[in-house]
Amino acid sequence: MKKMSENAKALGVFSLILLVAFLIYFPGLFGGYLFDDQPNLSGLGYYAETGNWKDAWQFITSGFAGPTGRPISLLSFAFQADAWLNNPFAFKLVNLVIHLSCGLLLFYVTCLILRSYGFIEKKVIWIALFSTSIWLLHPLFVSTTLYVIQRMAQLPLLFSLLGMLGYFKAREYLSIRPLMAYVVMTLSIGLATILATYSKENGALLPLLILVIEFCNPTRVNKPVWYWRAICLWLPSLAIALLLFRYIDFSENPWPYRNFNQIERLWTEGRIICDYLYRLFIPQVEGYGLFQDGYVVSSGWQEPITTLTSAIFLGVLFLSALLLRKAYPLYALAILFFFSAHLIESTFIGLELYFEHRNYIAAIFLFLPLASGLWILSEKTQPRVALLIGGLVITIFSWMTWQRAILWSDNTKLQVYWAQNNPQSIRAQSRFAEILAARGRVEEANIVLEKAIKDHPDASLMIQLLEQKIDLDMNAQNDLANIKRRLIIQKADGTTIWALRSLVNKIVSNQKIVDLYALELSDLLKVLVEKNQSYRNYPDFYPLSMFMRGQLLIALGDMDAGYQAYINSALEYHNASSALALVADLGNKGYSQLALQLLTEMEQVYKEQLKNDATLDKNKDKMKKDLLTNSQLMNIEKKEQHKEM
Repeated sequence: MKKMSENAKALGVFSLILLVAFLIYFPGLFGGYLFDDQPNLSGLGYYAETGNWKDAWQFITSGFAGPTGRPISLLSFAFQADAWLNNPFAFKLVNLVIHLSCGLLLFYVTCLILRSYGFIEKKVIWIALFSTSIWLLHPLFVSTTLYVIQRMAQLPLLFSLLGMLGYFKAREYLSIRPLMAYVVMTLSIGLATILATYSKENGALLPLLILVIEFCNPTRVNKPVWYWRAICLWLPSLAIALLLFRYIDFSENPWPYRNFNQIERLWTEGRIICDYLYRLFIPQVEGYGLFQDGYVVSSGWQEPITTLTSAIFLGVLFLSALLLRKAYPLYALAILFFFSAHLIESTFIGLELYFEHRNYIAAIFLFLPLASGLWILSEKTQPRVALLIGGLVITIFSWMTWQRAILWSDNTKLQVYWAQNNPQSIRAQSRFAEILAARGRVEEANIVLEKAIKDHPDASLMIQLLEQKIDLDMNAQNDLANIKRRLIIQKADGTTIWALRSLVNKIVSNQKIVDLYALELSDLLKVLVEKNQSYRNYPDFYPLSMFMRGQLLIALGDMDAGYQAYINSALEYHNASSALALVADLGNKGYSQLALQLLTEMEQVYKEQLKNDATLDKNKDKMKKDLLTNSQLMNIEKKEQHKEM
């Protein structure tokens, strides 16, 4: 009865924690979409309009956020297609439900792990309660829960916890019903790993994470036999290790689109991991948020010196976890699990350097030593002292998370806050200027950009300033010349390429602007791919530059040169889909005859691709029919105009 009473009390407290978590997150549900939401989820619009399963399937299977395409995550968004684009609240609410579900599962899984480690039941329930509550209410995870697209970071944890639940629950029956236990354990790991991986690639770490939990277990009770562990835990873990080794490339420039190489990334990630740990144990209401591009890249062990000190600190942590594994298993579990969960996103792969959501899985057991320490304190002093400390920690975390959720309820205030607190971030200053310009404060926006350019000369900011000056009808010829000089020496990056596309679209939309800037910008694009190899080699930029030149030349009235640029672009893309997109662009701009001519040529070039892709071939035929109709109508109009003359 006492055990049941203690468990009931703990479950009652945890139910209250779940309710508190919902209430403190609730204000943040009224925020809007951010950054990567639009490009990743825009395909929902087609499915919402048609209700056709083919459009849903196209959306689910066309993901580009990672090697797997993340179809499970996209499937979860497809169920909410009707809420796109006007109801971000619905998406954020589902994210919050997933976060609370992860908290509930984490509590149960932690209890199972602690029991397998030999902890007494009363200790199990309260340590699991406090550790899970800190994770659930931690302000760092607001940016994961309230950023719609980061459901891709939540679902791998959800499926991983379900896999752990099945594994550790079945593990309890190994001595009673071994066959059933091994079957459930195998299925739990296999299915959960597949679902987690196809939600986001770091879900593939599940077997390794379970292996770490087993490695830190101080008892041998119900431990799976070695050959089962070898097949179901060691082999998948080794496969991940081998995959990561394939990414090792210590050449000077392995990633043309990044401002760091692999060695610099590893140096920098050491400092970042330390920063993650600091912010997990010494949290703050809001940091730099999603604008982390200003993070200083380490260029050597002593540049900056924190590169070396961070490496030493992490090395000491790792070695101490190994040496103290038997005496302090929860400490070892917290550290080794945290490091293991960062293996994919914080080591050899050329991802961006810093994101808070990378700790969503990594930190789930990080607070176990703290919870265990409070329990020991309660045994050595008055229990109310430990209760007071624990309650104070949870209250502070809850207040900070609530404050952060309120900030996240207003996109504009949130992004202005980031910009003002992170002057080193080019993206933050760019976004701040966009907000000011959208409110008609273009001159203030120009001042923001000019200051940012002075501190951090960057072509994307210079292009943005040029566009704003064009809007004010200011003479910006010198700005374009400065952009050209900067682009030739600056390493290629996606933000600048996007800015170039925006600039071209602005110029071709207004004949007055065409006359002022189109010829010089066309020359800039030509020179850029000739003199800057990072742009020449940037994925798909070479054909894109030809397409943009084609747009500018046709706008200038040089139809032959413009059309040739379109042809060159279509050939350099090496795929029929992109070629048809160029045909469609010409057709949409009213050049039906040129579009037909390009389509005819591309039919021959991509004959095999069209033959093997029925959908693409069907789209081509429909496009041809529409272009023929438009061309005939234009000819009729010309004849009628001729008659009237």
